Amino acid sequence: MRDWQGKRYWLVGASEGLGAALAHKLSTVGVHLILSARSEDGLRDLASKLPGPSEIVPVDVTDADALAKAAEQIGEVDGVVQLAGVYWPFGAKEWDAEQANTMADVNFSGAMRLMGVVVPPMVARDKGHIVLTGSLSGFRGLPGAIGYSPSKAGVMVLAESMYCDLRKTGVDVQLVNPGFIRTRLTDKNDFKMPFIMEPEAAADIYFEHMNSDRFKRSFPMVFSWVFRVSQFLPDWLYYRLFA
Repeated sequence: MRDWQGKRYWLVGASEGLGAALAHKLSTVGVHLILSARSEDGLRDLASKLPGPSEIVPVDVTDADALAKAAEQIGEVDGVVQLAGVYWPFGAKEWDAEQANTMADVNFSGAMRLMGVVVPPMVARDKGHIVLTGSLSGFRGLPGAIGYSPSKAGVMVLAESMYCDLRKTGVDVQLVNPGFIRTRLTDKNDFKMPFIMEPEAAADIYFEHMNSDRFKRSFPMVFSWVFRVSQFLPDWLYYRLFA
C-alpha cells in the first residue's frame, strides 16, 4: 500500500471517463492532483467536484513544446498517470488516414512525448511513479481496430521497455490494460462489448493496481484471458477465430 496523503500526481487525460473517475479516487485518499487534457472546461468541471486540492494545466499531448512547458510549470511530481487517448472504429477496408494518424499521434506518440518530459527528472532523483494505460486490444492485431490496437500495443511495449530499464531503481513503472469501459469513445461502437464496465468500477481496479507492487494488470480478468491466450495461438488458428 502506497502512502498517498499529500503526494502530487499529474493525470494526463483526466477530463472524463476513466481519467475523471480515477481523479476522484486519488483525490479521496489525499492526493494533490494536477489535471491535464485538451478541454479546459472539462477540467474545471472535474476540479470543482473533487474533494481534495487540484490544479488545472490544459495541454495537448501532440504538442511537444506545450508538454515541455506544462512540465516546467508543474514542477516536481511524485507520480504521472498517462490516460490520454482517442478512438474511431474502422478497419483496413475503410481506412481513414486522418483518424488513423490521430490515434497513433495521441495514443502512442503522445505517451512517448509525455514520458520524454517526466522520466528524465525522475531518473535524476531516483524517485517517482509512472502508470501507463494500454488496452486488451493491444495484445494482438484485431479486426476493425486499424488505428487503436497498434497505438495501444506501442504503449504496452513502451511500458515494458521502461520497466526493464527502471525496475531496480527508485522509479516505479506500471501498466494497466483495461477492456471495454463505458465512455463517449466506446459509444462509437455498434457491436456487443463483452464485460463492459462503468468508469468508476474500472477506476477501482486501476487504483488497486497502483497500490500494488506488480508491474501489469489486465482486466476484466476473465475477458483478459482470451487476449493473453491468443498470443500463444498459431497464426492459422488465431486469424480463423479472431478475423
